[in-house]
Amino acid sequence: MTKRIGIDLGGTKIDAAAFAPMGQILFEKRVATPRSYGEVVSAIATLVAEAGDGLVGIGSPGSASRQTGLWRNANITFCNGKPFGKDLEAAIGRPVRMENDANCFALSEAVDGAGRGYPVVAFFTVGTALGGGLVINGRLLVGANGEAAEFGHTALPWPNESEWPLLPCFCGKPGCAEQYVSGTGLQRDHLKVTGEDISGKEIVAHARNGDGLAIASLHRLQDRFARVAANIACVVDPDVFVIGGGLSALPELVEEMPPLIQRYSFSGTAVAKVVRASHGEKSGVRGAARLWD
Repeated sequence: MTKRIGIDLGGTKIDAAAFAPMGQILFEKRVATPRSYGEVVSAIATLVAEAGDGLVGIGSPGSASRQTGLWRNANITFCNGKPFGKDLEAAIGRPVRMENDANCFALSEAVDGAGRGYPVVAFFTVGTALGGGLVINGRLLVGANGEAAEFGHTALPWPNESEWPLLPCFCGKPGCAEQYVSGTGLQRDHLKVTGEDISGKEIVAHARNGDGLAIASLHRLQDRFARVAANIACVVDPDVFVIGGGLSALPELVEEMPPLIQRYSFSGTAVAKVVRASHGEKSGVRGAARLWD
């Protein structure tokens, strides 16, 4: 058994951690995400060098094309169209395993987090965007094209009049769920309805202080999330939904979700179990290190 190093690349930060064979954390560091592709590759290589010897797993927005090997569909757009994995291996000087960041979150939570012990775990990370992951019997489901569990890029189910016209997504298609179910979506929706341009954190704070308009904005977010989860349940009917990301602290998106998912389920009576991720923002780096399991 050997040391494992996890890297979690995000839009604003890069987390790194090294784990001993029994799981103890040997090294941790966080740096700001640079603003160019070459600088990102260099920053990750530097973090790995500081972490020392060991197997390297990397989580990043997007995924590698099975046809070309080039990175695609990342919201860190300057990484798209690049041989990201090969460039990282060259800079680091050793093999790496690389996977979508939400898949890394899902793997961490399914193996020894909030989804432990459940055969089918569906994971949502609800933050600036909406990511997803699916783990079955302890194994990450990636799919033949590396596109499994891209929940944020499924269509928003059963849109109502307030949601038309469908919003464009950076992936090139209209109506993707993450345009509505995310921190960005919450802020945009609140502005559209109220004319008030405030952050998601401010919307939540206003709602907790009894602001009716802010409460309504959270309820619209909640209803849209319930539709997305119910749509996923129609496909895989998971044993548990695990919710992570910056908005996972909201009871509206965890404790209050089961009856809403039930309402939109195929039978109208399905029982959904929804829990909050137990490792928080560390799930990404933990899951990346587990890519060698």
